Amino acid sequence: MQIAHPQKRHPHFHLPQHPVHFLLHTIATFLRRNTVLCIAMLAAALTGVAVPPDAQYLGYFDGRTLCCLFCTLAVVCALKNIRFFQILAHRIVRIAGNTRSALMLLVTITFVGSMLIANDMALLTFLPLGYYILTSTGQERLMAFTFILQNIAANLGGMLTPFGNPQNLYLYSRFAIPTGEFMSIMLLPFLLAITMILGCCLLVRKEPMQLRQTVNERLPRGRTALYLALFAFSIALVFRIIDWYWLGLIIIPAVLLFADRDALKKVDYPLLLTFVCFFIFAGNMGRIPAVREFFSSLLSHSVLLVSALSCQVISNVPSAILLSQFTDNYRELLLGVNIGGAGTLVASLASLITFREFTSHQKEKTGRYLALFSLMNFAFLGILAAFCLLVVL
Repeated sequence: MQIAHPQKRHPHFHLPQHPVHFLLHTIATFLRRNTVLCIAMLAAALTGVAVPPDAQYLGYFDGRTLCCLFCTLAVVCALKNIRFFQILAHRIVRIAGNTRSALMLLVTITFVGSMLIANDMALLTFLPLGYYILTSTGQERLMAFTFILQNIAANLGGMLTPFGNPQNLYLYSRFAIPTGEFMSIMLLPFLLAITMILGCCLLVRKEPMQLRQTVNERLPRGRTALYLALFAFSIALVFRIIDWYWLGLIIIPAVLLFADRDALKKVDYPLLLTFVCFFIFAGNMGRIPAVREFFSSLLSHSVLLVSALSCQVISNVPSAILLSQFTDNYRELLLGVNIGGAGTLVASLASLITFREFTSHQKEKTGRYLALFSLMNFAFLGILAAFCLLVVL
C-alpha cells in the first residue's frame, strides 16, 4: 500500500489571485505611485462639474510646454540608458572630493541650468545627476536634502530671466515687459535666494566622497553625440529658436525609435498627464464667476501677497494666468508668482517633478521628504516675501 505524500510547492509557485483582489491591488498600486496625478485628475474633474467641457477647453493647454517636456524627458531617458549621468557624476565626485563641495557644485549647475533652459527642464536633466552622485558614493541619506535644494535652486534660480520659469514667459509676453526692466525687478530677490541656497549647502559636513565601485567611463561616441544633439534641439525649442515646436514631436521620437526605442517606453507619461490635468483645473478656475470675484477683491489689498499665497493652492503658472486678468501691476505679480514657487508641493509644477523623482528611488521615506520639503520651502517663502515687501517694493 502506497501512502500519498502531499506535493511540495515550487518556491516560485503562486496561486492565481482572485480577479477582484487583483483589481484592487492594481488600483492601490497606481494610487501610491501616482498620488499627485490622482489629485490633479480629481481637481480637473471637480472644476469640470462647474465648467462643463466645451470648445474653450482647447485653449487651456500650453502645447509648447507639453511638447518641450516630452522631448526633454525622452532625451534624458536615452542619456540615462548609455550611463551618461552616472559617468558625469563620477567625474564630479573626483573634482569635488567631499560632500559639501559636491552639493554646492550640483546646486550651482541646477540654478544656472534653470536660468537657461527653464526650471522644469533643469530638474529633469540634473536630478538624475544628483541621484547618481549620491548612490555612487553611498550618501543616499542626503538624497532628500539634495533633491529639495535642487528643487529650490531650480524654482528660484529661474526667476531672473524671462524664460527661466514658465510663468515668467507668460507675464513677459502678456505685459510686454522690457527685458532690462524684467531683470531689474527680479535681481535683488534672485541674489538673496542664491545666497540662501548656497548657505544651506554649508549645513552639510565635509566628508570625503569615495566611489564605491569603478565603472567603465567610456561613452559610445556616436550615440552620445546623437543624444546630445537631440538635447540641444530640445533646448532650441525651449528658447523658441525653432518656432515650429511641433517639429520636436516628429524628429525626436523618430530618431529614438531607431536609436533607442526603450527610451520612449521609459518616458514619464503620468507626469505629462499631470500637467494636462492642471491646465484644465487652472482654465476652469478662471471661468468660475465666484472665483474671479474673490480674487479681484483680494488683489486690491496686496498683489504680491495674494499671488504668492495663490501659488500655494493652484500653483504658480495657473496663478499667473488667472491673476493677470484682474491687475496691471505686473511688478508685484511677477515677484509674487516667482517667490510663491516655494512653499507647498503644488506651488510649482517643478516641485511635482522633484517629488516624483524622489519617490521613485526612496518611496519609503516620503513622509520625511514632505516634512523637510515643507520646512525648507516655507522658510524660503517667508524670508523672500518679507524682503520683497520691505526692500524691493
